[in-house]
Amino acid sequence: MSNPAKTAVVRQPDPAVTAAGKRMTSLKSNLIGYAFISPWLIGFLVFIIGPMIASAYLSLTHYDMLTAAKWAGFGNYAKLFGEDDRFYTALKVTFIFAVISVPLKLAFALIIATMFNGKHRGIGIYRTVYYIPSIVGGSVAIAVMWKQLFGDEGAVNGILQLFGVQGTNWVTNPDTALSTLILLVIWQFGSPMLIFLAGLKQIPGEIYEAAIVDGANRFQKYARITLPLLTPVIFFNLVMQMIDAFMAFTQSFLVTAGGPLDRTLFYAVYLYQTAFGHFEMGYASAMAWVLLFIVAAVTLLFFRSASTWVHYESEGGR
Repeated sequence: MSNPAKTAVVRQPDPAVTAAGKRMTSLKSNLIGYAFISPWLIGFLVFIIGPMIASAYLSLTHYDMLTAAKWAGFGNYAKLFGEDDRFYTALKVTFIFAVISVPLKLAFALIIATMFNGKHRGIGIYRTVYYIPSIVGGSVAIAVMWKQLFGDEGAVNGILQLFGVQGTNWVTNPDTALSTLILLVIWQFGSPMLIFLAGLKQIPGEIYEAAIVDGANRFQKYARITLPLLTPVIFFNLVMQMIDAFMAFTQSFLVTAGGPLDRTLFYAVYLYQTAFGHFEMGYASAMAWVLLFIVAAVTLLFFRSASTWVHYESEGGR
């Protein structure tokens, strides 16, 4: 027979002790999580946030890297917008480069991805071969090769002579220099091509089968099914490639050095020349912040327009 007195003295867990235990468990779990992400967190603070803060400060000073920085307020920004004609030239060249090269590059990448979206013998080899330009396109060797191809005695002029056309030095001609750089960028279409290819493979085959039953031809299937369902991928590629275009540096710096007559003076090249050629680090920092705000504004514009043309299946359409 049980003793009622003993049953009455069974000890209940102390709520304060239980809450403290939960807090310790949660704290331990959080510390483990922070320990795992600490390498990235330290790198982010040291190599991104720290330089950004330093750049923001330097943009408000006169600093030549040899003497101490002198406070200038918004003098660098006033000079940039009010006195510097090369700033507007670099901005114009960069906008033209971005507006022309990005749509052409994406269109070319989409066409090639569509061609490779099938089961053909050796298709993996072809995809690898077409991706190689994206890997080597920014190298010094490719820049030298590009100058040779479009030089006076390059392969391009050699082919034109076969048809009786007199060529020119496409790289040093002010009217054609920027076009050669745009061609170089379009040639590096491998990365967006792979992303398009991944997007094409995510489109369910049942949708195409239903369209065939309804009598849709190949063009109608591509225009009414493939492109609408691929718009999120197109949007992603568009944003990423446009940001890359505004930050383009290697092509202009290695192939034309910003010339001739500043016709290929990309914004990043002018920024580099200002910082490390003329040692005007404060002025260059102001240029960097202006570029950041331009890229942010263009990206925001894309995101605001996405609701009108990007189709998301999970959200019931647009």
